[in-house]
Amino acid sequence: MEHSEFRIGGEFWSDDKKWLCTDVGTRVIVAICLSSDEVIADPRWLNGPPYALLESVFDEDDIEGCSIEQE
Repeated sequence: MEHSEFRIGGEFWSDDKKWLCTDVGTRVIVAICLSSDEVIADPRWLNGPPYALLESVFDEDDIEGCSIEQE
């Protein structure tokens, strides 16, 4: 994916996991994992911001491995 394709609230895939974009920075993307056991067991973990889940940062190198659809 390109940096310009990310939108806050948009979903994407990386490393066979589904992610929810929570912030789009100048050079990074911040997201929470929708494939985590907590979210699967109780979707209230997605209430936010702020989110109860750990947010992960995707830098320029990580963004290259992301896709809109699961591969």
